[in-house]
Amino acid sequence: MNKFYTVDKNYMGQPTFILRPMQETDIKGAMKLSTDAGWNQTEKDWKFLTVNPENICLTAEHNQKIIATTTAINYSNQVSWIGMVLVDKEYRGHRLSKILLTTILEKLNVFISVKLDATPEGQPVYKKFDFKDEYLIARMVNTSVKRVIFNEDDLLPEPFQPQHLQEIIALDEYIFGANRSILIQFLLSEYPGKSWLINRNNRITGFVSGRDGVNYHQVGPVIASATIDAKILLTKALNHLTDQPVVVDVPYDKIELISWLNTIGFTKQRHFTRMYKKENPLPGIPGEQYLICGPEFG
Repeated sequence: MNKFYTVDKNYMGQPTFILRPMQETDIKGAMKLSTDAGWNQTEKDWKFLTVNPENICLTAEHNQKIIATTTAINYSNQVSWIGMVLVDKEYRGHRLSKILLTTILEKLNVFISVKLDATPEGQPVYKKFDFKDEYLIARMVNTSVKRVIFNEDDLLPEPFQPQHLQEIIALDEYIFGANRSILIQFLLSEYPGKSWLINRNNRITGFVSGRDGVNYHQVGPVIASATIDAKILLTKALNHLTDQPVVVDVPYDKIELISWLNTIGFTKQRHFTRMYKKENPLPGIPGEQYLICGPEFG
């Protein structure tokens, strides 16, 4: 999408601004928006979102200043994932988020499904765009992770190796419900030291990955066939982050895992609501999704 849109003063009650596709040169301005909002994204995250021509990322600009953004990741022309709906505090109350969402949703009609993870503030806005609730996700934080002792299984996770890539992508597609190869490749290439897998009978049955953040290390996604395997993977990941701040996003139905996270120092910070527009023909297998990657990625 290369069209530029001008929104005039009469419509907005404010000086003219430009709505246009995001570019890599906009990353610093976008980072200021997310940092000012207290969000956790890094420049690497913004670059992943903006440089892929298959994604649709929009920004509103006024006097050469980035004042609002929204992004939509293209997961193999199956699911589009909306995120990073941000508006500069000085420009709130002028329907910018509505204009951005209306514009980006017009571009997403070709997708089978459009999904997102909404904050409590964003949920009523998305409902006006006919998004439906799917399930709740708890954001849990630990400001200084201590070493985790977990001895219920002798199985040790293996570090990610490049030869594991295609099998992990296939497993993630089966459990998530759509092919996220661009995301998995990003995580495994940029943060290979944060990625571990469980191999049972010469078959990968679970994995964990993660990434750096401005405020916290984010651990996730975690795909596993059982809660015990999720704990094994998390123990491995967390023990490489001792004395550091960590955030995880865990679906509410993972009651046992949430309880365990509480015992090792995690507390709930807020929640997200997973939502979908149109239909939800690709729900995956939510029971084996123990941690999501983050609300901006799904």
